[in-house]
Amino acid sequence: MAMLQHTLGVFINPDREWQRIRNERHSFIRVFLVHTPLLALIPVIAAYFGVTQIGWSVGNGGVVKLTAQSALWLCVGAYVAQLAAVYILGEYINWMSRSFGVADDASQRHYEGTALAVYSSAPMMLAGIILLYPQLWVVASVFIVAACYSVYLIYEGIPILMNIPKERGFIYASSVITVGLVLAVVVLVATVIVWGSGFGPVYTN
Repeated sequence: MAMLQHTLGVFINPDREWQRIRNERHSFIRVFLVHTPLLALIPVIAAYFGVTQIGWSVGNGGVVKLTAQSALWLCVGAYVAQLAAVYILGEYINWMSRSFGVADDASQRHYEGTALAVYSSAPMMLAGIILLYPQLWVVASVFIVAACYSVYLIYEGIPILMNIPKERGFIYASSVITVGLVLAVVVLVATVIVWGSGFGPVYTN
């Protein structure tokens, strides 16, 4: 329950919530497993129903939908990709913490890095509900707003969670965001490779 309260808190008062998260003492694996697998289901389930039951249209064309089996496999892949991306980002934040002068012990740094990755990714996962209505311009608009807020959370969260000056935290946060963008590109490239191998979407018509 506390984990879900933190998710709500980073939207209402992020500075106060980051401090509360820092004051807790959990293992990095707990903060990851209690939170991420649940939130990652939101875009996956929404996308499955959106592309199989509602569909989308391009220009003046008819409504396009995916078969249930095709959508299921794509959603499973997307779910795994989300979990992997958040985990890797948390590991990177932890790995770079000593370079930026974070003085906490190893287990605390690991927790802080994972917590930052987990809670800063929450806006993107919650925004996934919009995939129930998979129209490109709507989905793109919502995810752009969510991505901007995730970036804001990273810039605000690093100095507080890691207990370092804001100036150093800005550089640290910038490197984290760069890695996040690289992960996004890797996922896109992997998607293209998988689709090119014959596992792409199958349409109903």
